Amino acid sequence: MRGAGMGEGGPGRQPREPAGWKDVQMSRVYGLFRPYKWALTAILALALLGGVLGLIPPLVMKEIIDHALPEGRTHDLMLMVGLMVLLPLLSGLIGVWQNYQNTKVAQGVMRDLRQSLFANLQRQSMKFFTDAKSGEIIQRLTGDVQAVQSIVSTLIVSTITQSAIVVTSVCILFALDWQLALVATVILPLFLLPVRRVSAIRKRLRIETQRVRGEMSAKLGEIFGVSGAMLTRIFQQEPAQQRQFGQLNERVMELELRLNLVGRWFGMVVGVLGPLGTALIYLYGGWKVINGTMTIGSIVAFAAYLGMLYGPVGTLLNLRVELGTVLGVFQRLFEYEDLVPEIADGADARELGQATGLVEYNRVAYAYQPGQYALRDVTFTAHPGEVVAIVGPSGAGKSTLIGLLARLYDPTDGEVKVDGTDIRRLTVDSLRRQIAFVTQESFLFHDTIRGNLLFARTDASEAEMEEACRQAHVHEVILSLPEGYDTTVGERGHRLSGGERQRLAIARAILKNPRILILDEATSHLDSESEAFVQAALDKLMVGRTTLVIAHRLSTILAADRIIVLEDGRVAESGRHEELLAAGGLYARLFRTQFAKVDAGGGTGLELS
Repeated sequence: MRGAGMGEGGPGRQPREPAGWKDVQMSRVYGLFRPYKWALTAILALALLGGVLGLIPPLVMKEIIDHALPEGRTHDLMLMVGLMVLLPLLSGLIGVWQNYQNTKVAQGVMRDLRQSLFANLQRQSMKFFTDAKSGEIIQRLTGDVQAVQSIVSTLIVSTITQSAIVVTSVCILFALDWQLALVATVILPLFLLPVRRVSAIRKRLRIETQRVRGEMSAKLGEIFGVSGAMLTRIFQQEPAQQRQFGQLNERVMELELRLNLVGRWFGMVVGVLGPLGTALIYLYGGWKVINGTMTIGSIVAFAAYLGMLYGPVGTLLNLRVELGTVLGVFQRLFEYEDLVPEIADGADARELGQATGLVEYNRVAYAYQPGQYALRDVTFTAHPGEVVAIVGPSGAGKSTLIGLLARLYDPTDGEVKVDGTDIRRLTVDSLRRQIAFVTQESFLFHDTIRGNLLFARTDASEAEMEEACRQAHVHEVILSLPEGYDTTVGERGHRLSGGERQRLAIARAILKNPRILILDEATSHLDSESEAFVQAALDKLMVGRTTLVIAHRLSTILAADRIIVLEDGRVAESGRHEELLAAGGLYARLFRTQFAKVDAGGGTGLELS
């Protein structure tokens, strides 16, 4: 069985089944805006005030046409013209302030949502990250969250504002002429016909678009990461990568075009219905003007208010369509927000405190998929201060075994104990404070050397940091760099050599000063001279601390207090080097295969896989 995570694949090697979409309740969406209720109240007040001011100009026009001009009222004419200039100016100033508040609330909601999603993702187990694509995660945290920005102005403010304008316009229309108002409103039901169908189509297209964008982000992350870029060039796969990216790029363009086309068809239908209603008004209203039952000013005002009716109705219906699109994005976001962490503190979890380092595995089993076990019935004890080497063929479950100790995963069966307590009954933070981890492929962030070191202990002093680097024999290397400890190491630390990266990772573990060390053959990438220095530092560091080592080299095996030999996820043998050789089992066969021609004193450079 394959091991979990760090060096041997992981429990998430099987692809996840896509989660079924759950209907998103609008109450949950509106709940995101609850902390901003007073700001929203101010926004709505400004929007309503702007909407009311926008209803006055047609009445001003009616007054000019029906009274000021025919009756020669110069004073009234000047007053009305002044209002025609002043009202748009006031509306514009209100609109600027409202837009600022809209943006402020929208950005606040997006900030809160990103923070909430980030925090929940941080709580997920390693299984989630071995299953998921990093680009897809980034797309949801950035692109999907950005896609909800319009919800403040569209789904909240515009809905209420446009509804108020529609109601007010209808009231004014009936006040001007109830018969003409009936003619104007009779076509409104026709606006509703395409809404439901268009909304469903746009929701489906938006979900698919965001999914493909996530695939594109994942592909870009792989191609343009340092390792991916190097591999692409070594194997001359640039044309193939371009074709794959081109297919995703073409798919995004196709989906966006379809989204736009569906929206434009809907806009065209609404756009045709508006002029149809206006034509009916001029036909029936013109007949009334000719018969003397209606003034010209009234029909002009009526036509203006009709535009104020049909425009907001079209906007409200478009909001209904856009709602489906926005909900498609929220479904993706809430799927991540609803993830339940597999690794979490239990209700009875307690702080570990300063550990002695007693580690016990009691009949531990782990399955990364039902029925597919990486470990079975593993039992052994590592006493404080002991060095326990874990060896076995590739895929035997070594990395899974040590990952369980740090609760990167939880056992399917059995228990792992630290100081006599099942680690599932300890708080995750207090457990991990006692553990340092150094792997074969030590990861460094695209940050300074100082930033990478302080990742282990943010409160470490300059002197402590430098002393850790001296013990790892990397201090002099750092001082030789142009910016010393403030040198940026680049993506995954690739501005440093492999040995320098490894020694920096060891210095980081030394700085943490843990009670339990987990080493995935931490010296495997060092040259012989550097290995000797670092091994000496590790030997000093390991005194009084429990150390579990995935061992590849003979020097590590010979130094171990006990060797655990894994085969197919089970403990095949356990003992010291000499005992296991004498037993003539799996360990002896592995040893003969790797070291038969090497003197034990000089064989530190060969590997026992």
